[in-house]
Amino acid sequence: MRVLIQRVSRASVRVEGCEVGAIGRGLLLLTGIGRDDTPEILAPMAKKIVNLRIFPGPGGDSHFDRSALDEGVGLLAVSQFTLYADCRKGRRPSFSHADEPDRAGKMFDAFIQALARYGLAVQTGEFGALMNVELVNDGPVTIWLDSEEALSRR
Repeated sequence: MRVLIQRVSRASVRVEGCEVGAIGRGLLLLTGIGRDDTPEILAPMAKKIVNLRIFPGPGGDSHFDRSALDEGVGLLAVSQFTLYADCRKGRRPSFSHADEPDRAGKMFDAFIQALARYGLAVQTGEFGALMNVELVNDGPVTIWLDSEEALSRR
């Protein structure tokens, strides 16, 4: 599983011109499910994301003192299989490491449920749809989280 986390002042997602999800201050989670991912990684990834200290503290001195849980901010999760693009050969990306849509959709829904268990407001895009995502990156803070690296015990 791969998640590109962006700390945002606001973010929204539209499908066919209609807004389907929006948050104010919070985290935009561009989320890709890989073909080797298992349901067992979803809860640990959700826990890692909501507890990452990537928000400024009360004085604003440091940009990395508080978590989404500490701040009570919103989450906007958008499915994005293109996070599994393999561009090593030729000029057209291969997506052979992304999961097939039916299974990935179920995994994405389960990931949303895992995030929601923390009591934060969770919004989503529409799985499999052509979406327009708009955001104001705060910081900017953008963090790449890959389950193989983030959940490994070193």
